[in-house]
Amino acid sequence: MPKKSLSFDDVCEIARALPGIEESGSTGRGASSLKIHGKLLACPARHKSAEPDSLVVKIGIDERAKLIAEDPAVYYVTDHYVNYPSVLVRLSRIHRDALRDLVGMAAQFVSRTTKGKKRNIRRGCV
Repeated sequence: MPKKSLSFDDVCEIARALPGIEESGSTGRGASSLKIHGKLLACPARHKSAEPDSLVVKIGIDERAKLIAEDPAVYYVTDHYVNYPSVLVRLSRIHRDALRDLVGMAAQFVSRTTKGKKRNIRRGCV
């Protein structure tokens, strides 16, 4: 377990090192999000089925299964998220290096899934 629990601010700091990352302001539910090419990359988990201080990260379903199998104390999914290409992450249990790797994996996944699609990039996001 990490010495210090990570927060969404830490996630944003890690993501800023990647090209094309945008921080989007409040979604109306009091949550910010990270996007790449206008598509969701990660955000705090707000659904009632998620544990407090969890993060939703977009990744492929196969990758999600591997992460959960390797470290179920950190990665999980609930019935609400099971049909979406995403994984829930317990920020209190993930190490910063693992979070950096996960954000990079998510950026690659989202970029691959948006190739060839019309991109709606909003400038000036918070």
